[in-house]
Amino acid sequence: MFSDEEISVFLDELEEKIQVLNENILVLEREGENQEALQEIFRAAHTIKGSSAVMGYDKMATLTHEIENLFDQMRKGLLPVSGPLVDTLFLALDTLHVLRDEIIGKDVSVDIEQVVARLRQCQGPQSAPAAGEAPEAGQGQYSPPDGGVTGVLEDVDEEVIREAGFRGNQAYWVNVEVDPACQMKSVRAFLVFETIQQVGEVIKCEPSAEDIQEGRFDVGFRVVLLTSEDADRIRNLIMTVSEVTRADISRIKLAEGPGGALRRAEPGSREKNAEQTAKAEHAEVKTVQTVRVDVQNLDTLMNLVGELVIDRTRLNRFAEIFEGRFGTGSSDLVEKMNEISGHLGQVTGDLQEQIMKARMLPVAQVFNRFPRMVRDLAQKLGKEVNFIVEGHETELDRNVIEVIGDPLIHLIRNALDHGIEEPEERVRLGKARSGVLRLKASYMENHIIITVQDDGKGMDPARLRAKAVEKGLVEREAAERMSDAEAVNLIFLPGFSTVTVVSDLSGRGVGMDIVRNHIEQINGIVEVFSTLGAGTTFTIKLPLTLAIIRAMMVELANEQFAFPLTNVLETISVKAGEIKKVKHNEVILVRGRILPLVRLADIFEREDSGEEKERLFVVVLGIGDKRVGVIVDKLLGDLEIVIKSLGDYLGKVPCLSGATILGDGQVALIVDVRSLVKEIGVEEAVYAAG
Repeated sequence: MFSDEEISVFLDELEEKIQVLNENILVLEREGENQEALQEIFRAAHTIKGSSAVMGYDKMATLTHEIENLFDQMRKGLLPVSGPLVDTLFLALDTLHVLRDEIIGKDVSVDIEQVVARLRQCQGPQSAPAAGEAPEAGQGQYSPPDGGVTGVLEDVDEEVIREAGFRGNQAYWVNVEVDPACQMKSVRAFLVFETIQQVGEVIKCEPSAEDIQEGRFDVGFRVVLLTSEDADRIRNLIMTVSEVTRADISRIKLAEGPGGALRRAEPGSREKNAEQTAKAEHAEVKTVQTVRVDVQNLDTLMNLVGELVIDRTRLNRFAEIFEGRFGTGSSDLVEKMNEISGHLGQVTGDLQEQIMKARMLPVAQVFNRFPRMVRDLAQKLGKEVNFIVEGHETELDRNVIEVIGDPLIHLIRNALDHGIEEPEERVRLGKARSGVLRLKASYMENHIIITVQDDGKGMDPARLRAKAVEKGLVEREAAERMSDAEAVNLIFLPGFSTVTVVSDLSGRGVGMDIVRNHIEQINGIVEVFSTLGAGTTFTIKLPLTLAIIRAMMVELANEQFAFPLTNVLETISVKAGEIKKVKHNEVILVRGRILPLVRLADIFEREDSGEEKERLFVVVLGIGDKRVGVIVDKLLGDLEIVIKSLGDYLGKVPCLSGATILGDGQVALIVDVRSLVKEIGVEEAVYAAG
C-alpha cells in the first residue's frame, strides 16, 4: 500500500509525462518522422507504464503498454505518422486523463477496451511483446561501495553464464545509482529492470528483487545481465530512466575450467577498469537538488517577509524622526541607526526576492495546455491555424498563474471562433490559407505582459455599436459619440455577443466580461486593439506578485489611503471652478476629454472640512476603457506596501481590498478600484458624459 505522498508524486509525474506526450505528438503531426520526438514519447510512455504498474493501476499500465508498443514500431520505421493515428493517440491521452481522475477519486467510469483495440488496429499485425517480470531472489539491504562494480557469484550463476557464452551472449555486472533525493526509488528500479530486460536476461540482483521493488536500498543496486548487446548500449538504455544518476558496466570473465571462481574484467576489452571508470564518470548526470514544499508554507513565509518589510519601513521612519528631534548632537547614534536600517533593508529585500522566486512558476505551466486545445478546436471549426507560443520561461506568481488560465482559454477560443477565417475565405481575401495565432509572455518593469494576437478578420466598430444598442446595453446617442477604440471595448460588456447562432463555443455573451473580471480581480488590466480585416490583439498586464505592491498614497481627513499603482494613470491638480455637473455627476475636461469625478470623502462617508479650496488634487484611475478621477485632500507619493487581509471579522467591505501598516505604525486602507467603479456607477457616468 502506497502512502498519500507517494501517490501525489506519481500523479505529479503522470501529469508531466502526459504533457510531454501531448507536445511531442503535436510535433509528429506537424513534422512527420521526428526521431527526437519519437524518443521523447517512447520514454514518457515507458515511464508511465512502469510507474502505474508498480503502483497497481493496471488499466493505466495496460493502456500505456499499447501506446509504447505503437511508438516502438514508429521508432523502427514500421509505422508512418498519419491523421487517424494521431487522432487515436490523442484519444488514448484523453483516456489517461480520465484514468487519472479515477485515481484521485472523481466519480468516473473508464472502459479502456475500445481504446486498446484502436491502438492495436493502428499497430497492424505486429505487436511488441509484453515486458518481462522482475527477477526473484533473496533479501537484504545494499548500498554499492564507491567504485565497486563486481560482486560475488554462486556456482549456479557461473554455470548459467557459461551456457549463455555458448549461445553468444556476454555477462555483465550492472551497477545502478539513483538520485538520493528520489522519492520513488522502487518505481525507478522497476523501470531499470524493465528496460534492461528488453535486451537481455537478469539472473542475479543485489539486494533481492523483493527489496529493490520495495525501495529497500540506499542509493543503488547491482544485477548480473546476460545479453548480446555491448556495454555502451546497455548504459545508454539505463540512463534514459529519469533520476538515474550513474550506470557502471563491467564484463564478467570466468576462469577456465569447472568451478573457476575468478571473475575479472576481460583484458584488452573496452570495458577495462580504467576506461570503464572514465565512461562511468562521463555517464553521470548533474541533478538539481530539490525539496517538495507545501505551498501553504511559502504563503506563510511571504507573510513573515511582509512583516519584515513593514518593520524596515518603520525603522527608516524612526531614524528620520530621531535625527530631526536630536539634531547633530547625536550624529554617531543616528549614523549607527541608519547603518542598521540600511543593512536590514538590504537583507529584507534579498529575502523578499528569494521568497518571491520560490513562489514563481513559469507560464509554461499554463501555456503548455493550449497547443492541443488549439489543434482540436481548429479541426472542429474546419480551420487551419499556425499556433505560435513565445515566452514559456517567463515566471509569474503561483496565485496569478492559477487565475490566468481561464481568461486565456476564452481569448484563444474567441480568436479561433470569431477571428481567424476559414481557409477558403482567407485565400479569397488574399491571405495565407493558414491563420496565425500568437500567444506571448514577456516582462515590462514589475509587470508581465501577455498578448493573444490573431491575423483574422478583426472587429467592425460600427457593427459593435449597432449590436450594443440593439441589445439595450448602450444608449444610441452614447454609442454614436464613441470613438472606434471605445466601440471595440464594448465586447467586455456583460451579455454582449455578435454571434447570431449559439454554439457550444460561443454566442451566449458570457465570455469577454468574464475575462475582464478575472484579470481585474488580480489587479490586472486587459486591453484590445483591432483592425478590420487585419486581426485583433488582446494585451493583459499583470502584477508579478499579489502580496507586495507599489501604491499611490493619498490623505483624506488625516487618514491615509492607498491606490494600487497598476490602476493609477496620472495625478493632476485642478481649479475648483473647472468642475462642472453632467446628469448629477461632477466632471472635468482633461486634454479635450470629459473625465467623471468622485470625492473620496463621499465614498467612505468622511466629513468634509467645509473649507473652500482653490485647487483640488485628483488621482486618475483606469479600469479597462473606464476612467475616473478621485478627489483627495493630499498626494503623498508612491510607496511599496504589503497587502493585509481585512479578516473574516470585518468581511468584505465595499471599495476596500485590504489594509497595510505604514512606517509610523498607522494603518492605511487599500482602495479596491474595480469595486469603486462598480459601486459608484461610474460606468454609466462615462457613457453619459462621453
